[in-house]
Order: sequence, then C-alpha cells, then structure tokens
Amino acid sequence: MSDLLDLAALYAELSLLAVGGVQSVIPEMQRQVVTVHRWMGADEFAALFALAQAAPGPNLLVATVIGARVAGLPGAAVATLSMLGPSSALILLASGAWMRFRDHPWRRLLQRGLVPVTAGLVLAASVLLVRSTTVGVGTGVITAVAAVALVRTRAHPVLLLACGAAAGVLGFF
Repeated sequence: MSDLLDLAALYAELSLLAVGGVQSVIPEMQRQVVTVHRWMGADEFAALFALAQAAPGPNLLVATVIGARVAGLPGAAVATLSMLGPSSALILLASGAWMRFRDHPWRRLLQRGLVPVTAGLVLAASVLLVRSTTVGVGTGVITAVAAVALVRTRAHPVLLLACGAAAGVLGFF
C-alpha cells in the first residue's frame, strides 16, 4: 500500500510540473524512482523509458510501465491516473482564463518564455538518459549516430529503434 501512495504522490506532483509533456520531468522521475525510492536501477529505468517510447500511444506510458514494475496492475493504474488527473484538472480550470486573455500581451510573453524552458527540460532529460544508457564505446556510437540521424535526416524514429535493436542482437555492444 505504501508503494501505491508513494506512486500517487510522485506522479501527481510530476503531473503539475510536466510543462510541455512528460519528457520535461524525466530527470526528476528518474531521480525519484532510482535514487530516492530505489524501486529500480538507472539501467532498468532507461529500458522502461525506451519500451514506453517504442510503444504506440502517449508519452506518459513511461509512468504506466514504471507503476506496473513497482506495484503490478494497481501500480500501473495509480501511476497513470496520478499523471493524468492533476494536470487535466488544472488545464480545465485554467483554460477559461487563458482564452479570456488571449489578446493580452502578457499571455504572448508567457508563451514565448515557456518555449525555451520546455526545450531545456527536454534536453536535460535527453542528457540524463544518455548518461544512464551509454555504458561503453558501442552504445556511445549508437547514441551519437541516432542523434545525428534525427537532426540531419528525416529518418523515422522507429527505423532508428530497429537499427539499435539489430545492433544489440548482432552484438555490436
């Protein structure tokens, strides 16, 4: 029961901090799951994150799979609902005011200020995951090639995931 309450509290808090989506709170999620609660190691967190990203559906699936790992099906339900509930309630409450002030200059300034913050949070999540998963030269090369391919080409991320999986099966790292 304690794990369910801890999951609910963690994901309710992260829900309200997830500016721009769940990617922006991945560093704090990883810190809480790995370091604070010690529910799993950094490598398992990274593997579950990769699994959630490879699956079709919303990015918040990472909360679902972590909840399932910590407390089974009840943990998956608690983590998912806790990640969705608070932010959804906040959006419902704030959307009326947001639309009412759509022509005010402060709203446009606020939106412009949130864009770089969101980008920085997503970049921090990327750096954290790279640190957790790069365990040798082979994985470092695969990470670098995937990053360059995503930035320089229009390669589909699923193709890159398949190439990474093939490199692992073939023993390149």
